[in-house]
Amino acid sequence: MAILKIERLRKRFNEVQALDDVSFEFDHGILSFLGPSGCGKTTLLRSIAGLEVPDGGSISIADQVQTSIEQGILVPPYAREIGFVFQNYALWPHMTVFKNVAFGLKLRKLPADEVRRKVLNALELVGLQGKEERYPSQLSGGQQQRVALARSLALEPRLILLDEPLSNLDAKLREEMRSELKKLIKKVGISALYVTHDQEEAFTISDSVIVMENGKILQYGSPDEIYNRPAHAFVASFIGHSTLVEGKIVEVDGANCLVTIAEFDGATLRSPAVPRAVPGQACQVVIRTSEIRLSHEAFAAGSDNMLQGQMTSRESRGGLTDHHIQIGSRELVVTSHKLCPMINVDGERGKTFLLIDRSAISIIV
Repeated sequence: MAILKIERLRKRFNEVQALDDVSFEFDHGILSFLGPSGCGKTTLLRSIAGLEVPDGGSISIADQVQTSIEQGILVPPYAREIGFVFQNYALWPHMTVFKNVAFGLKLRKLPADEVRRKVLNALELVGLQGKEERYPSQLSGGQQQRVALARSLALEPRLILLDEPLSNLDAKLREEMRSELKKLIKKVGISALYVTHDQEEAFTISDSVIVMENGKILQYGSPDEIYNRPAHAFVASFIGHSTLVEGKIVEVDGANCLVTIAEFDGATLRSPAVPRAVPGQACQVVIRTSEIRLSHEAFAAGSDNMLQGQMTSRESRGGLTDHHIQIGSRELVVTSHKLCPMINVDGERGKTFLLIDRSAISIIV
C-alpha cells in the first residue's frame, strides 16, 4: 500500500503554473522534493497538507482520499493524520516548550494525562527532556527546530512533511542536524516528505528524490540514480558538478556508446549505453567534472577518454581548487581537494591532459 498517491495535480497562481499535471506514488522512507525556487515543490507539499487547494487532481494518504477536486473532497489539514514542520518553525513565543508541543494534542481534546505522556515522549525522542518549561527565545536555532519536530511527532502522524526545516540554521549546525533528523525519522518509523533546494541535503537525508522544474516532475528515483543517470538536461545541470555538451552517437556496442563532441574539436568519448540510442542520433553528454583526472603529462597510450586541453587558470577556495581548462571551444572547470590523487599538475597554465572514466559520463537522448 502506497502511503501517498498523487494523481494529475494542477495548481495555477495567475500566470504561473505552479503544479502541472503532477502524478507519483510514494511507499515509505524519506522522499525529498528538490529544485530551484519557484519550481512548485512547496506548493506540492502544502497541497498534500491541505493548506493549498489545487485546481484539479487528487491526493490519497494510506488509500484514503484527502483531496479530490473532481469529487468535491477536501479533508481539512487537522484531520489528515500528518505532521508539518514549517520553515520558520511557527512556534508560539508566549508558550513554553511543553505548551507548544501540546498545542495540537489539546485541539484534539485528549485527556490531560495522555497529553502530558505524549509531549514528554516526543521531547525525549528529540533530546529535549528537561526543557519543557523554557520559552522558544531561550533556545538555540537547532533546539527550536527540534521543538517544531516534537510537536509533529506528538500527534503520531502517518506522514510527516518538512518544508526546508534546516534553512534557518548556520552551515555547521545544518550539517549536524541532517544526520540527526534522518536518524530520528528512521527511529520513529514514519515516512517523511522533505522540501529543499539544497542537493547535498536532499541526497544525504533521502531514500528517494523528486527533481522538479516549472511545476513538473523531471525525474523520480534514488539519489544514486539521479546523480549517475540524469534523465533530463535540467537534472544534469542542477545536480552535482557537471558540464553539459551537445554530442552525436557514432557507435553503440553492447554496454558501450561512442559519442563525438564537436565543441571538443570532434573528440570521441566512450560512455555507458542507454536505451533507444542509435548511431547518428543527436544527444546531450553529461560529464561529471569532479571525477576527471588531470595531468601535465599524457596518460598511458590507448587510454579511453583522454583529452588534451590548455589550462588557463587555477583558483584556490581554501581546501578546494578550481582548474579552468580550455578544450576546443569549451571550458571545463574541474574542482578538486588539495590532496586529491587524481590531480597531478603544477602551475596555473600550460598543456593539460584529462582522463574521463566512462562511469563519469551520461548520455541523454
